[in-house]
Amino acid sequence: MIPNLEQKEPVTAEPGTMHVLLVEDDIILGKAVARGLEDARNHCTWLRSGQQVPELLKEENFNVVILDLMLPDMSGIEVLQRIRQAGNHIPVLILTALGSVQERVVGLEAGADDYMVKPFALPELIARLKAVTRRTQKTLTQHLRVGPISLDLSTRRFFREGKEVDLTPTEAGLLEFLMRNADQVVTRKMLCEHLWESDWEGVTNVIEVHINRLRGKIDREFDRQLIQTVRGRGYVLRSS
Repeated sequence: MIPNLEQKEPVTAEPGTMHVLLVEDDIILGKAVARGLEDARNHCTWLRSGQQVPELLKEENFNVVILDLMLPDMSGIEVLQRIRQAGNHIPVLILTALGSVQERVVGLEAGADDYMVKPFALPELIARLKAVTRRTQKTLTQHLRVGPISLDLSTRRFFREGKEVDLTPTEAGLLEFLMRNADQVVTRKMLCEHLWESDWEGVTNVIEVHINRLRGKIDREFDRQLIQTVRGRGYVLRSS
């Protein structure tokens, strides 16, 4: 079953509104939804199975997940449970061909934020996605995520790929600043002004020491090195 694409008016949205992870094995439906989201100026990543979902959510930043309950390798409910068990609070909208109340209840109790029954109209799907991201935005602002690194702002606890990383207050301040400026070069002067509010030239070596210690805790046990030095400029935290 495919979405109702007969609307005469084009679907519109503000540029860059959402980065959507679509998990749908039906090729016709997946293409239709992905195309509709892209036409509405959203970015869509499409998977046809559920096995990769939890790992991909650790590696990339998404605003919302569209999850079909009937997948070839595992049930959508199982995928959803794995997402929530990993501590990920990303909004999830489930798609189901089954319109029974019990089916919807099972999905919502597993941690879904909303649902849609096939077939559906793309404008309604996009409206639902916007609504669910707005509803959860207040909660999500308590969690800062860059690639595989996440920060619980309320408890000041850092995690990489689900494993808690014990940081000193200075290291935590450095990492949070790098996370808030992910994929951008952060100069030593910027770090100094943010953390010490003093003459940056006098603490260059101190910054390097803290960065090296931070690298040891964040990157040492992993193949992918996230904190990189940009020679002559500063440092950058890579999200991917």
